[in-house]
Amino acid sequence: MKNYANLTVGRLLDVIAEKYPENEALVYKDLNLRYTYWQFKEECNTAAKGLMALGVKRGDHVVVWSTNVPEWAVMQFAAAKMGAVLVTANTHYRVFEIEYLLKHSDSVMLMLTSGTRENDFLEMINKVCSELSSSEPGNLCSQKLPSLKNVVYMGDEKHPGMYNWRDILKMGETVPDEDLKERQACLDVNDVANMQYTSGTTGFPKGVLLTHKNLVGNGISIGQCMNLGPEDRMCIPVPFFHCFGCVLGTLSCVSWGSTMVPLESFNPTRVLETVEAEKCTALHGVPTMFITELEILKNNYYDMSSLRTGIMAGSPCPREVMNAVVEKMGMNEIVITYGQTEAAPGITMTRTQDSLEARVSTVGKALPGIEVKISDPSTREELSCGQKGEICARGYNVMKGYYKMPEATAVAVDEDGWLHTGDLGIMDVYGYITVTGRLKDMIIRGGENIYPREIEEFLYTHRGIKDVQVIGVPSLKYGEEVMAFIQLREGTELTVEGIKEYCEGNIARYKIPRYIHFVNSYPTTANGKIQKYKLKEQAKEILGIEESGETETA
Repeated sequence: MKNYANLTVGRLLDVIAEKYPENEALVYKDLNLRYTYWQFKEECNTAAKGLMALGVKRGDHVVVWSTNVPEWAVMQFAAAKMGAVLVTANTHYRVFEIEYLLKHSDSVMLMLTSGTRENDFLEMINKVCSELSSSEPGNLCSQKLPSLKNVVYMGDEKHPGMYNWRDILKMGETVPDEDLKERQACLDVNDVANMQYTSGTTGFPKGVLLTHKNLVGNGISIGQCMNLGPEDRMCIPVPFFHCFGCVLGTLSCVSWGSTMVPLESFNPTRVLETVEAEKCTALHGVPTMFITELEILKNNYYDMSSLRTGIMAGSPCPREVMNAVVEKMGMNEIVITYGQTEAAPGITMTRTQDSLEARVSTVGKALPGIEVKISDPSTREELSCGQKGEICARGYNVMKGYYKMPEATAVAVDEDGWLHTGDLGIMDVYGYITVTGRLKDMIIRGGENIYPREIEEFLYTHRGIKDVQVIGVPSLKYGEEVMAFIQLREGTELTVEGIKEYCEGNIARYKIPRYIHFVNSYPTTANGKIQKYKLKEQAKEILGIEESGETETA
């Protein structure tokens, strides 16, 4: 498998399909959909040719805004085969956020579904792009989004101004196979294949540029640490728009000829039903997902005997949850992966043979082919074992950079190629890392990365708000919750409910502050810099958080 690391994402699929043509590649239990690897490759080829028929060129950006529908998985490999850059859009995005992503990414195409129970994607895209409903498919001319030429509905329904999925496949059938082969042959492993928008400490989300080499190498390494093989079947309830879903999930499966068994969206009962029916050997999830699954298993029986491994990641893993997953779900070889989108995303990982203690108390050691060190945040000098500092990584997995943000790229990746994660940790003599905190202010709520600055920038648009500071506060259920300290303009009266209503429909629900506190001033340094760590101390007093540092939230 080592030689596979030098393949593009599309070529990797070709090789695996040739090796395991009859093995099931993609299974949707509820949709009664089953593709063998050969069938899946053919579907991806047709979709790739469909993009070419629409004039998508090598390096063009194509946004996918959808839950884990089958078309998403097809697009992941179709776009890679014909050289487009797949831009992933969070399904929780609202108008403010999807408009930013489409503008900043310079995307030429948007592929979307109707939305989720909470979010109507069709309504939102028509708000952002008012010209869409009166445009002929393929002839979009948007004042706000000048790069956007095509909108495609990922289903059979017809919508004004949009092609649908069947249109793409029909157009693909008109393009000769040789044209796709020529396009695919000219691609390089260092070409960007994927752009994912990620959180940081300042400004708006940054588009992380991930190459074929980044992604394929990580998919192979992740699968290797899980002992994946063609006999494995992985239940994937985590969203594809995160690296957790589309690298630790789909790509690691394809790298080892395993079967992808996704759910369109997370539902704990559906997860358990799927594992039982499809005899899944692996299951991924953030801690909150496993917690809800365990709650159901307390009162209901599902056959979990097929489970062997899986990944728990996205936020710190509580010891009792890991123990329960091993005991109640039989996942004796469950592992932890640590990383970030800028690292494609895996940096360290525990192994299936590691002790349970190591899998609970650490995030493992460096993945194969990756260097990890602990450095002094101020001097950037490497520290000795047992000393706390910033976790840094170097290797094939480090991103190409942030899209259109060279200064931010230079801060994140130094001249020697080290990615500075912003996370604090300690390395032991065996190379195992324990994460101890964060240098950055990023909030991680239930596995979702949240920018404090992005929420602050949005709340600044309210005429009655003079200043706002957003922090994360501990939560037993989600790991962290969002709290906003707000200064009002003189003569303004606002309520907590009023501010939450202002947020509703404009920013993703998980970003709306769970707690809001009105203040007249902020704690500052001598030079006027706001001290967020003091706000966190104040928050604990205000919310009555115990010394354990955790509060239960609804």
